Amino acid sequence: MPTSNSEAQVVTRFAPSPTGALHIGGARTALFNWLYARGRGGKFLLRIEDTDKARSTDENTQAILDGLTWLGLDWDGEPTSQAAAANRHADVAHRMLADGHAYKCFATQDEIEAFRENARANKVSTLYRSPWRDVVDADHPDLPFVVRIKAIGLEHDGQFFADFIYDEVQGKVVYHPHLLDDIVLLRSDGSPTYMLAVVVDDHDMGVTHVIRGDDHLGNTSRQKMIYDAMSWKMPIWAHIPLIFGPDGKKLSKRHGATGASEYQALGYPAAGMRNYLTRLGWSHGDDEFFSDAQALDWFDFGGIGKSPARFDTKKLENLCGQHIAVTDDAALLHELAAFLAVTDANALTATQSDAMLQAMPSLKERAKTFPELIDKAHFILTSRPIAIDEKPAKSLDDVHKGILAELTPQLQTVSWTRDELEGSVAALAQAHDTKLGKLAGPLRAALAGRAVSPSVFDMMLVLGRDETISRIKDATC
Repeated sequence: MPTSNSEAQVVTRFAPSPTGALHIGGARTALFNWLYARGRGGKFLLRIEDTDKARSTDENTQAILDGLTWLGLDWDGEPTSQAAAANRHADVAHRMLADGHAYKCFATQDEIEAFRENARANKVSTLYRSPWRDVVDADHPDLPFVVRIKAIGLEHDGQFFADFIYDEVQGKVVYHPHLLDDIVLLRSDGSPTYMLAVVVDDHDMGVTHVIRGDDHLGNTSRQKMIYDAMSWKMPIWAHIPLIFGPDGKKLSKRHGATGASEYQALGYPAAGMRNYLTRLGWSHGDDEFFSDAQALDWFDFGGIGKSPARFDTKKLENLCGQHIAVTDDAALLHELAAFLAVTDANALTATQSDAMLQAMPSLKERAKTFPELIDKAHFILTSRPIAIDEKPAKSLDDVHKGILAELTPQLQTVSWTRDELEGSVAALAQAHDTKLGKLAGPLRAALAGRAVSPSVFDMMLVLGRDETISRIKDATC
């Protein structure tokens, strides 16, 4: 049966190692923790597991924080450092030593490896059983040692037995205590191992729910030994499946971008990324597109599948396009400015920002990423004389140049509304026995220099009377 923790405030944590940037799998783990805690009025904590001194860097830590900030995953309090709590971890190990739940092991690495080589040669278990397990202190040599936990329950009345841990995603997970080794708690230099540190940290931080990748599932039975030895209440476990690429293999660089910062630099909106990552391995009926509010209300363990989820860029783009379409124009402009900053592109001028905001309803139609949105805004970001691409230039033949030249005097006096502008161009087309659509291509070429752009009337409204007339005159001279 699942453990009930309904009366306590939910506390989840995300505990990345700063040995690299925020991986998209880690981002989803953080998101699931954030959703579960925030959806229940709980706390979402951040712990940087920086015990690998050789590979942990401040730059990677900042990249992780930046990635979480971009995704909109706020955390409670200040991020904690696992390395900073090393003394606390060691104290717990020494308490276990004093209470008889751990022991000093003086076996050398060479001795352990020799044991395993012999076991492999004889085709027996390589599970190491230290000869120092029951040696009293008086018989200990003055040599370096590690501190190992005493794995309990190896047998009962001469019979091996199975135990289980209940996991909210995986269900009843059965394991065999007699197959667990006496894990190292403290290394010979006195530094704590990850297995000890993570348990102590989770206990001290009051973590009620541990939501992490199912690649950690095998660690749970070992960590349970520490909880039991210290008489600490275990958190509720939820081990979520990993993310695979389209080929069914673990997501890696060969599949393309894998870091959160890479997806930000590619121009995916954060809301779309949150939606997609939430849906990646979790479901709520047939709902694909949903808001943050809906995700916070709906998210639970019951919707998480057991099988690895496959990353699909097309689905990501589709959801991002839907989120761009419904995002408030000012908020979208703000996120666009942030995208330009992280890609070291030129910032928008005040004039360009005003024009972008005015044009946003037409720009965001069918745009799936910020580069696509910027490409549609080319008519705003470029300046006269407009460079015209080869394909649209072909529509500006002498006949159409002549027709557009007739349009400019009319644009001097027409009311600058969409209906009036469309009426003037339609009347001109009718006068030349052609259709309005036939004039759209030459007008688009004159105003944007591109074959694809927002509606010519949307562009005219944003550019204004003077700039529109000037661009048409440039193109018809």
